[in-house]
Amino acid sequence: MTIAGVSRKYCGREFTRDELDRIRALAAQPGTTRRALSLRVCEELAWRKIDGGLKQMSCRVALLRMQKDGLVELPAPLHRSSNGARTRPRTPETDPQPPLIVPANELRSLRLLPVSSRRDSTLWNEYVDRYHYLGYQPLPGAQLRYFARAEQGLLALLGFGAAAWKTAPRDAFIGWTALQREARLHLVVNNARFLILPWVRSLHLASKLLGLAARQLPADWQARYGYRPVLLETFVEAARFRGTCYRAANWLFLGETRGRGKLDTAHAHALPVKTVWLRPLSPQFREALRACLPSSPLASLL
Repeated sequence: MTIAGVSRKYCGREFTRDELDRIRALAAQPGTTRRALSLRVCEELAWRKIDGGLKQMSCRVALLRMQKDGLVELPAPLHRSSNGARTRPRTPETDPQPPLIVPANELRSLRLLPVSSRRDSTLWNEYVDRYHYLGYQPLPGAQLRYFARAEQGLLALLGFGAAAWKTAPRDAFIGWTALQREARLHLVVNNARFLILPWVRSLHLASKLLGLAARQLPADWQARYGYRPVLLETFVEAARFRGTCYRAANWLFLGETRGRGKLDTAHAHALPVKTVWLRPLSPQFREALRACLPSSPLASLL
C-alpha cells in the first residue's frame, strides 16, 4: 500500500516512498518481532541519536503511527491480554501506602534519583501505569526518568523525553525557522510525566521538585547523551489542571495548543486542548536554538 511519490514524517524524520517500501518488506519477514524490526529499520536507515546510538524508541513510536495510518502491517506483539491490551502486572511494591502529610520544607534529604537499571525502569513504569491518569506509554527518543525520594520514602516520579515536533506558541516564542528547529530540536526536552503519588500530601512539593529537576537535568542529560539541553517544555491538559505548580517553579505560560497530537502533521488526531509551558535552562537558549550548524561558535554554550 504505497502512496506514489509521497513521503511521510514521523517523530521528526521524513520517510521516503522507497524507505516505506523497505520497512514493509522488513516487517513481512517471517519470525520477526517488533523489537527486532525497530533495530533493523534504525540500522538500515541510519537513524541515530546525537551520541551515535540507534533511535530505537523513536522508531517504535514511528512504526506504531505508520500502522495506525495504514502504511505498514507490524508483527503481532508478543504479549497480549484477552482484550488486546498489553498486560502490566501489579506488584506489592507499588501498592498504596499510608498517607504522608509533610510540607515540602520539612522533607529530609529530598532528591531526584535517575532510573538507571532494568529493575528501576520496570518499577517506574508500573507506578506511572497504575497511578497516572494517562497511564504508561514509552517515552520517544532520548529520555531521563526520575524517582523523587526523601527520608520519608518515595514521593513522586518524573519523566522527560523528546520535544514536540511543532507547537505554535513555543515556536513563536523561540523565533526559529523550520530548518533551525529541525537542527536543534534535540536541545528542547519535554516533561512528559509528572506524578506525585496519591497518598502524598506535601505543600509546595510539586514546584520544589520542578525546580530541582531544572537544576539537575542538564548535567544528567549531558552525562548520558553528551550534550546539554537549553529548554524544557510541557503540556498541561487545560480541562484538568491549571498549571499552578509550573508557574510557581518559574515556568512560562505561552498559550494553548490547537488540540492536535504531539507529532500530528496531518491534522488527523484530535486531542484535548493543553496549555503550553516553557522553562529556559540557559540565558542564551534562543541563540543556541537558532543556530543551524553544529560547528557554530555557540556550541560552547551547550
